[in-house]
Amino acid sequence: MDWLHSIVLGIVQGITEFLPISSSAHLILVPRLLGWPDQGLMFDIAANTGSLIAVLVYFRKDVVHLTQGFVRTLRPGGFVNNPEGYMAWALGWATIPIGLAGLFFKHHIETLARDPAVIGTTSIFFGVLLWVADRRGIRSRGLDSLTWKDAVLIGVAQMFALIPGTSRSGVTMTAALFSGFTREAAARFAFLMAIPVGVLAAGLEFRDLFLLSPSLSEWLFMGVGLVVSGISAFAVIYWLMAWLRHQSLVPFAVYRIILGVFIFILVF
Repeated sequence: MDWLHSIVLGIVQGITEFLPISSSAHLILVPRLLGWPDQGLMFDIAANTGSLIAVLVYFRKDVVHLTQGFVRTLRPGGFVNNPEGYMAWALGWATIPIGLAGLFFKHHIETLARDPAVIGTTSIFFGVLLWVADRRGIRSRGLDSLTWKDAVLIGVAQMFALIPGTSRSGVTMTAALFSGFTREAAARFAFLMAIPVGVLAAGLEFRDLFLLSPSLSEWLFMGVGLVVSGISAFAVIYWLMAWLRHQSLVPFAVYRIILGVFIFILVF
């Protein structure tokens, strides 16, 4: 890996992490298309951490309010007039399915699921689902109407994001849209869900990272990837939240379908 690789892949991670088009698919495919060696697990960890920092910075006020609300729920009658506390618990419940799936299927995800044919299939399938959800969803509910059932349903859908090509933000937005939420509410909940998932993943990944004992140059490349990914991700979150106030998710669904077809053309 060199400086160009780390900058380009950091931008790719930052742009694709929160758009519903799958960051893992692009991080696997871009090096192959450019003839670069696989950047490896260590760089992916750093780039993912940059995206996590971006969502924490963008939703910093929400994080503070959710934390305060959660603490209040630990007291008697703590859920009364405490929507932030309710939301914090909902995010926790929504994170359980992907946490369990990651523990049980981690090996299969890291090996078999990196197949380009798998990425092409998931890109097309979940792209079509996103299109249908965006077109057919009622889109009338805000996050103030979120129930435990909604949180669990969206959390179960999030499990599929472990398969490259699915897109964590894409599949959670799809489930939220099918549940009747507005596009903006669906995106907001998807981004907030990225925080506990990202923290859990970072904890496990950094344990693996230190076992790999990176060299000084590898630390530098990872640092560049982290910073570039964080800046790119923050810009994308800011743009997408504004976009969804007036526009649809159909362009992203179309992109996913075209990407999947392109992958199959390359493979076969």
